[in-house]
Amino acid sequence: MGTNARVVERRAQLKSAGGDVSGRHRRAPWSLPVFATFVTFAFIAAAVTPPTVSPAFASTTVAPGEGQTLTVAGEYANGTGRDAFSVTDAPVAVVTSSAPAAGTPDPGSAQAIAYAMLQSMGLGEGEYNCLVALWDRESHWNIYAYNASSGAYGIPQALPGEKMASAGADWATSASTQISWGLSYISGRYSTPCGAWAHSEDQGWY
Repeated sequence: MGTNARVVERRAQLKSAGGDVSGRHRRAPWSLPVFATFVTFAFIAAAVTPPTVSPAFASTTVAPGEGQTLTVAGEYANGTGRDAFSVTDAPVAVVTSSAPAAGTPDPGSAQAIAYAMLQSMGLGEGEYNCLVALWDRESHWNIYAYNASSGAYGIPQALPGEKMASAGADWATSASTQISWGLSYISGRYSTPCGAWAHSEDQGWY
């Protein structure tokens, strides 16, 4: 019996038994639900799996409760945590500037007038030393000292000199008026003669 005859006979047997002789593939009835279930689980797994991060973009993890410390110019240490921020004051170096000892001023001199005024203000020998050094640099304690380039005048080198009129009409010729104005200016801007001297040392002017 040839091959074709066997195929014809087999199809006849299947047909008489109620089988499908169309030649098309038939899917098993349970295959579609199984496939659908598999796809569903695949989507769920993809959604809950964390993405892989390249080492080049990985972030640094800080353990809970572990803070970070930032130090700025040696003056403050700021401790920062996840839920709190605190500031700790560190000791700050205080810059002081002293001047050489000026000695005892000659009676009746401009420096003697300044020394008496400082005492009346409650300022001691150290502040007097700073004032002497400051005005030595500015004018050599000359009431007529004049800076042609800036217009500054007198012992404290007021700029312009007319400012000293607030201390007295004789501001151009009186050591006492000039010193009184100069100490008022220093008090308002630098607190003390040593504060003004420190600024002059640092900047070259006060």
